[in-house]
Amino acid sequence: MKALGKILGLVILGLLLLLVALGFALTHLFDPNDYKDEIRELARDKAGLELNIAGDIGWSLFPWLGLELHETTLASVETPDQPFADLRMLGLSVRVMPLLRREVQMSDITVNGLNLMLARDEQGRGNWEGIGRSAVANEPEQAPSNEPAEAPAETAETSDARPLRLDIDSLTVTDARVAYHDARTGQQLSAEGIELTTGAIREGSPIPLKLNAFFGSNKPVMRARTELQGTLRFDNRLQRYQLEDMRLSGEASGEPLQGKTLNFSAQGQLLADLAADVAEWTSLKFTANQVRGLGELKARDLQDQLKVAGTLSIAAFNLREFLEGIGQPLPAMADGTALSKAELVTRVAATPTSLMLEEMDLQLDDSRFTGQAGISDFARQAVRLDLKGDRLNLDRYLPPTAPDDSAGAARRSEVEATEAVVVGSGTTPLPDKPTQHAWSESRVLPIDTLRRLDTRLNLSVANLTAKKLPLENVTLSARSAGGQLTLETLRADLYNGRVEGSAKLDVRQALPQLNLQSRLVHVPVERLLQSLDEKVTVKGLVNLDGDFRTQGNSQKDWIDNLNGKAGFIIDNGVLVDANLEQQVCRAIATLNRKALSGEPRGKDTPFRELRGNLVVSNGVASNRDLKASIPGLTVNGEGDIDLRVLGMDYRVGILVEGDKGAMPDPACEVNERYVGIEWPLRCRGPLELGAKACRFDNDRLGKIAARLAGEKLNQTIEEKLGDKVSPELKDALKGLFNR
Repeated sequence: MKALGKILGLVILGLLLLLVALGFALTHLFDPNDYKDEIRELARDKAGLELNIAGDIGWSLFPWLGLELHETTLASVETPDQPFADLRMLGLSVRVMPLLRREVQMSDITVNGLNLMLARDEQGRGNWEGIGRSAVANEPEQAPSNEPAEAPAETAETSDARPLRLDIDSLTVTDARVAYHDARTGQQLSAEGIELTTGAIREGSPIPLKLNAFFGSNKPVMRARTELQGTLRFDNRLQRYQLEDMRLSGEASGEPLQGKTLNFSAQGQLLADLAADVAEWTSLKFTANQVRGLGELKARDLQDQLKVAGTLSIAAFNLREFLEGIGQPLPAMADGTALSKAELVTRVAATPTSLMLEEMDLQLDDSRFTGQAGISDFARQAVRLDLKGDRLNLDRYLPPTAPDDSAGAARRSEVEATEAVVVGSGTTPLPDKPTQHAWSESRVLPIDTLRRLDTRLNLSVANLTAKKLPLENVTLSARSAGGQLTLETLRADLYNGRVEGSAKLDVRQALPQLNLQSRLVHVPVERLLQSLDEKVTVKGLVNLDGDFRTQGNSQKDWIDNLNGKAGFIIDNGVLVDANLEQQVCRAIATLNRKALSGEPRGKDTPFRELRGNLVVSNGVASNRDLKASIPGLTVNGEGDIDLRVLGMDYRVGILVEGDKGAMPDPACEVNERYVGIEWPLRCRGPLELGAKACRFDNDRLGKIAARLAGEKLNQTIEEKLGDKVSPELKDALKGLFNR
């Protein structure tokens, strides 16, 4: 037995020596470089690859099957003259014996100088297409045989097949580059300076990894430096992949950032379960300059129509500073501190074509909004907003008030010069009509942007300040598509009254078309004038219904082309600094041939009702039925309001209803002769003067005086002649004196 054991040991030792000798002979006597052509042919036939190995092939056989490739290029067999990859060096080695057990045990894998260049031509064909298809697959199909196909026999090897197991000591990639170019769009993307290192790669075990790279694009020109760290864990059988304690950081710059730099970071736990077709990102934390956020995201239907849902919370930050820090400065605003505070909590719902923020709670400065907002279709830029807010001071975000332009300044100077010689008593000459245009010619609407808009907007705000108007319970609904913008409804409470309106804007053609319907119900007109920084010339509760249309893209265009109609009623009002009673008194004193006892003090004229209808034609509003009810007086008028220069020209008749109260001066005592006479008044000048621009029409007043004199003479004839002459003679005398 002892001799047998010795013999067996010698046999085993001899076999090992034989294996070592065989390995030495294979690695030293067999040179794989002699078989480059055969290797190239094999790659072409079996993998559709055009492989060119310019450098040497280094290798070892046992116990490691080692391989080193130098100066290698790869191309598709369909475009062999257009390599899509070149490699400076690839080094790897595999243990031989574990391969028999379907286990891949490798030492360090080293990849150096990989340059992967992917491109699509003008026809959209990629230079990588054709890879993976063997030459056999491209051969024409053989004619079907009448013989039944034999089923492949199951072998013990196939029935006992086990999944491939990986065991790699480490992976190192240095100085790698990946580039993509699309000839149709001119788009170029690249990842350069790629450095990847990992720990031991074993299925089911944690694999530490670190990746550095520089990313770039040309449309727009962007550049980003990134660093990724984490621990990878995978299970090929379960198709489950995890990246634990992931930390991503870097910085970006480029054209969209206008020379500024965005520093960003993200971390969390990533999981992809391909068997269940789901993925998730939990414990999400991210930063972008001073923005800080938390959340979690979950994705499903990874292989079909990707859907992402989750939560997002962004801590309070200075939105103005953030936008300026990424090269997106805000336009000038009336309040230089606007948008200095923003905070957001929301649920996220996204697909490859949309992004919606649902159950949103947004804090913006002093305003808070809830609801949802987002883009339902990126390609159409389809914006959707459905928000409810507590308060919003819109004036803070509007452009600051600009100084008057030359036309506005000239008009203001003209008005001030007119007002300097106008007093409420009406003793000065009648003001001239204004001549200076009141409106700016600057472009207002961004036509190209409006044509692309696809929006649905629903907004309700408890308190909204716009143009100093304190609107309450505001409800707004608007939409736009295909160059047509529609304000479907606008309702709000204003000074215990109500405002309603709707509008349509059509920007499909070169000259925008605008239609507007508006309604005011019991709104104090003086408060409206104050909010517009206009002088208060009339007070009272106004009711107005208007329907207008215009075209153009400036204030001047809109006024010059304004057409439509409106009806108005002002109840329980006052004509400010306009003493119509005093002017009637002056006219009566003139007819009574008496002098007023003194100069009147300034005094308002109250009225029960002021009403009329306006027909607007090319910026001029004609009013043919103005009526005002004043205690003791009835006012009728007609005239025009020239909205282009904000001027008016009216002829007004004042009817004394009778001696219903004391007149302001004994010289203008109303007697029976003056009852029922319509006293003529002319109102002309800047619109903002209101009734202060009204004077009695002396020409028409003279006609009234002549008529009254004729009536007095007729009365005298009747009293003196009585029945002494025939009626025919009295009529003839009356007619003579009347003439």
